[in-house]
Amino acid sequence: MSAGDLVVVIAAFVLICGFTALIVVLLRVHDTLRDLREDVVDLRAETTPLLLEMRSTTDAARLTVDEARNDLERFDKVLGSAEAIGDAVGSRVARTAFSSPAIKAAGLAKGTSRAWSRLRGKPIERSLIGPDPSTAGNVIDVRNRGEQAPERRRRRA
Repeated sequence: MSAGDLVVVIAAFVLICGFTALIVVLLRVHDTLRDLREDVVDLRAETTPLLLEMRSTTDAARLTVDEARNDLERFDKVLGSAEAIGDAVGSRVARTAFSSPAIKAAGLAKGTSRAWSRLRGKPIERSLIGPDPSTAGNVIDVRNRGEQAPERRRRRA
């Protein structure tokens, strides 16, 4: 065997080793891609129901928001009507209509808190509403009503 033949044999051997290494690398890449495809199929199978559920939940939320928007628009109309009625009726009639229930509600709240304090055994806290501290919780200040009475008579006449 001559030197040229030896070089050709060595070059052929190196090329065979190189192609073998390339084939091994390509087979590993192929296996990795096959595993990746399987994972993508599994991921699609898991996420498809989740996406469908999310889509239906989003549609339900959109319907709820639309319904709330319609309710707010109706409430805005009702509020506008109530303001118009309030302006038309006047604050005096409204004050007369709501003052009695408001006073009763305040009295009920105060009485309930006092009863609760007595049941717990705590001392009753009295607030200073009027000038006399001993009767402050039991007296309603009506001093300004006498000043308004002649004005009321003038309006009726």
